[in-house]
Amino acid sequence: MIGQTLGHYKIEEQLGAGGMGVVYRAADSKLGRQVAIKVLPESYARDPERLARFEREARLLAALNHPNIASIHGLEEAGGVRYLVLELVPGLTLAQRLASGPLPVQEALQVCRQIAEALEAAHEKGIIHRDLKPANVKITPEGKVKVLDFGLAKTFESGSSSPDLSQSPTVSIEGTREGVVLGTAGYMSPEQARGAAVDKRTDVWALGGVLFEVLAGRRVFPGETFSDCMAAVLTRGPGWEALPQSTPPNVRALVHRCLQKDPQKRLRDAGDACLEIEEALAGPPSAALVEPVSRRAPQLRALRYAAGGLLGGVLVAGLIGWQVWRKPPVPPAVARFTITLGPDEIFPTGGAGFAFSPDGSRLVYAVQKGGQRQIYVRAMNEFQVQPIPATESMMPMPSFSPDGQWMAFRQGPKWKKVALGGGPPVTMFDAPQGGAAYASWGADNTLVFGLYPAGMGRMPASGGKLQEVPVVDPSKDERWGGFPQFLPAGKAVMYGFRTKDTDSYDDYNIGVFSFETGKRKTLIEGGRNAQYLSTGHVVYIRGGAVYAAPFDVGQLTVTGPSVMVQEGVYQSNTMDGFLWAVSANGSLAYAPGGPVGGGRKVVWVDRQGKVEPLPLPPRAYLHPRISPDARQIAIETEGPNHNVYLYDLERGTLTKMTFDGSSHWPVWTPDGKRLTYRVGMPGPFKMWWAPADRSGAAEQLTTVGEQQSAASWSPDGRVLAFTQVSAETGGDVYTLEVNGERQPRPFSQSKFDEASPRFSPDGRWIAYCSNESGQNEIYVQAYPGPGPKILISTEGGSDPTWKRTGGELYYRSGDKMMAVTVGTGPAFTAGKPRLLWERHYNQGTNSMCGAPGPSSSNYDVTSDGQRFLMIQEGDQDAPATEIRVVVNWVEELKRLLAERRKS
Repeated sequence: MIGQTLGHYKIEEQLGAGGMGVVYRAADSKLGRQVAIKVLPESYARDPERLARFEREARLLAALNHPNIASIHGLEEAGGVRYLVLELVPGLTLAQRLASGPLPVQEALQVCRQIAEALEAAHEKGIIHRDLKPANVKITPEGKVKVLDFGLAKTFESGSSSPDLSQSPTVSIEGTREGVVLGTAGYMSPEQARGAAVDKRTDVWALGGVLFEVLAGRRVFPGETFSDCMAAVLTRGPGWEALPQSTPPNVRALVHRCLQKDPQKRLRDAGDACLEIEEALAGPPSAALVEPVSRRAPQLRALRYAAGGLLGGVLVAGLIGWQVWRKPPVPPAVARFTITLGPDEIFPTGGAGFAFSPDGSRLVYAVQKGGQRQIYVRAMNEFQVQPIPATESMMPMPSFSPDGQWMAFRQGPKWKKVALGGGPPVTMFDAPQGGAAYASWGADNTLVFGLYPAGMGRMPASGGKLQEVPVVDPSKDERWGGFPQFLPAGKAVMYGFRTKDTDSYDDYNIGVFSFETGKRKTLIEGGRNAQYLSTGHVVYIRGGAVYAAPFDVGQLTVTGPSVMVQEGVYQSNTMDGFLWAVSANGSLAYAPGGPVGGGRKVVWVDRQGKVEPLPLPPRAYLHPRISPDARQIAIETEGPNHNVYLYDLERGTLTKMTFDGSSHWPVWTPDGKRLTYRVGMPGPFKMWWAPADRSGAAEQLTTVGEQQSAASWSPDGRVLAFTQVSAETGGDVYTLEVNGERQPRPFSQSKFDEASPRFSPDGRWIAYCSNESGQNEIYVQAYPGPGPKILISTEGGSDPTWKRTGGELYYRSGDKMMAVTVGTGPAFTAGKPRLLWERHYNQGTNSMCGAPGPSSSNYDVTSDGQRFLMIQEGDQDAPATEIRVVVNWVEELKRLLAERRKS
């Protein structure tokens, strides 16, 4: 329904789904406000009983007018669709907040006091909620609590006393798959689970469960399945040892009374719970007393605190405290398992391809096979991994929404999101020019990502105006260094930054920016890809190892030295090349390995596959280009900075050609006098050229267009073929006449991706790559056209290159080097592709038209076609093929930190 209009409400975004309806964010065009629209599923709208329950929810909400209950604006119908118009409450649900760990005691009590006040107000109206749980409680950025979703509410007198568990909001949407119903089943009172009559004491039970969870950081009745959870509710007691020692004794007693399985022995009134919490908040925790929670009027409660009662209360508190605390809590067990990739699958190069859901229950990761990328999801309580449909050709850096229901990713020039529960991807917004492909999704429903070279962008998930955030200082030559992460509550963000002249990844720094103060500061020098843990630590990467440092999230300050806690994490030679992730609740996933990519060699490979290394020092080389006179090689080096170098084949000297730190993909002009390349800082990629002998300054070739990559010159040096990316059509092939107005002209532009254009030696044809058939293939088309489009490759292909003296066209098909006999005049002719040799050489780190290699080929060919200039990967460049997962790794982290402190 995204984009549709119901009455005067335009649907903008799906917020959630439950058995009683699907909830959307919508814009109210009449009153100019944002609202929540709850639509009854079509299959339910034909069910009189469910329709009546939907309408009853509207009447019950209309009867409730309380600051801690989300209000209703109306029950409406448009186009045959019945829907509720509800108050849109900003902020996180309590469940999302708990994904980062338990709440501090004072905050937990403030939240539960407001929940109790909401329940008291509902009970006074004769309404019981019946589905109270953290997912149905919202906390606004100001700390105001709103109880949501009265879809299962009922009056004391109406309806059957037997709840139908199949109508649980979680069950009906997700089916009966194991592990899904924990959010509802774990908070049902025993009488509700049995189908017995319920009254307001069932909400009191749920309140006790919520209070336990916010203090302990775990559900009071956990279970792997619906049945396990129900058995725990009916037969087992809570694990009282999980409550923190700082819990006020009267609050501990309150939780005991709320969670009595016998309703006759249970606390009867939410108002009394509210008073107990208020008393705990009124004084220091040590002053709170343990007494049975009274059912008497509030004025009688004061009698408890007479002198004799005070002394008895202290003695009881000591006795109960000793009984509860004498047994130390048992930490969760650390468990390990491995996810192995399938045949011919690797992790995409140049991407941080792992992400945990906020609660740590699911891991998503990107895989590359046969030139295509795909995102997979693995639930921690399941054995199988599942592909997420329609995520092919995405940038390998997924990000979760705060509620864990959506995954955001960049696919070409657009940011999209896909629901983990199923359904097609939804476009969120166009990727800003210069915007990075890795984002963090905050509690305020905005995403933050890098804006190269010197900033961070903040964009609403539903699209809108881009806010540029000044997180680095250009006057100090600082640049964006990747990986933003919202800190809890979304009031600050961590990120990486570096200086332009950095040549080592260990010279990156970690900063933090406060949205409240508008100020930034450096947290850690010599680290990147920082992530926050609810234990109060920042973990980050340095030199292929994970380090941890204590962190005060309130003061945004590192409070102690860093300690290495995990070695052997795969780290490629690109800024975003990490294969690891840590969940908020402390599980770790990583690909084994270490720092890689710095030991590449440049080699000659003949037509039979025989290898001859060049005497170049090992570095992270890319995109070699042989000069027209065959005396020099232009080559790029990647790392913290990308620059172009010139290698003299006769003298053996390597000379730095560019110094901007963002020069890519060199291309010689036909006369060998100039080098063309792209520069991405500042702003999106533009094309430049400069004298190859460095006798003059570089010049920008055109100011028209963005995200451009030079690829090939016509033989007369008058026309440049290049790739340009747009939000509407993705990658397209353009040409530019340098002697005229320098106005780019489209050569091959479609809804598919086109890339790697190469002029034929006579200038009459252009070979290029396109994915219009569903996989990458090589095509040849007449220049300047029009003319036929001729398919050259037969089983996939990328990166075409012509033999300079004519007669052959080469391309890569995975690790295969293919050759095709061609004739270019007056008509074009092509033979059958044939294999020259097959061996793995570096494919490059940038992707266009879905290929693993770049749109500017990562190899070159001598003019006679006898030798190929290739990039040979070092021993450490072998791709990672497995993920090691450590569940509850945070316990191991605590142990390591304790050992280091002792030593």
